[in-house]
Amino acid sequence: MFKVVVALCLSSAAAFAPIPAHAAPKTVVFDYKGELGVQAPLGYFDPLGLLSDAVPERFERLRYVEIKHGRVAMLAVLGQITTKAGVRLPGTIDYSGTKFSDIPTGFGAFDKISSNGVAQIVAFIGFLELFVMKDSANGAAPGEFPGDFRNGALDFGWDSFSEETKLRKRAIELNNGRAAMMGILALMVHEKLGVSLWPGGI
Repeated sequence: MFKVVVALCLSSAAAFAPIPAHAAPKTVVFDYKGELGVQAPLGYFDPLGLLSDAVPERFERLRYVEIKHGRVAMLAVLGQITTKAGVRLPGTIDYSGTKFSDIPTGFGAFDKISSNGVAQIVAFIGFLELFVMKDSANGAAPGEFPGDFRNGALDFGWDSFSEETKLRKRAIELNNGRAAMMGILALMVHEKLGVSLWPGGI
């Protein structure tokens, strides 16, 4: 009984012991208003607040996704322009005799390409995503910037450019990608509305 009383006294005394003061965790706020891509006429544009509490890792991930989507959109717009101009590969696309020239642009292509053909396209894109288009400058080494897909193979003289030239070229690609994303979205919407944006209604 004596041990129980002593234990209760000690536990109640511990309740009034002073709590060691710890410094309050500091909240670090990162400012992205001076980053690449913040330029006229919009300046810093984040209407959804995606960067309000974003750490640098999240910012780099969002920038990586933006660059990749921009590159895909630029290829999509170029594909629309090329095929609408009548430039097609020669020959057939499958064993049933479907010619490349028989494949329309836009969503209509899915009606002409077989399911096996679509599966091959998806598999090829997956292969590029997993094994080729890696975000690194030299194999396993991290890239110089988000979206650096050189992988020690393609350079085009990039390392010979000054830092100012590199920033300018990256800004050009970023803006062209943003414009292409808006452009391909407009082409897709107009196609679904049955309105042609091309000369002569092609």
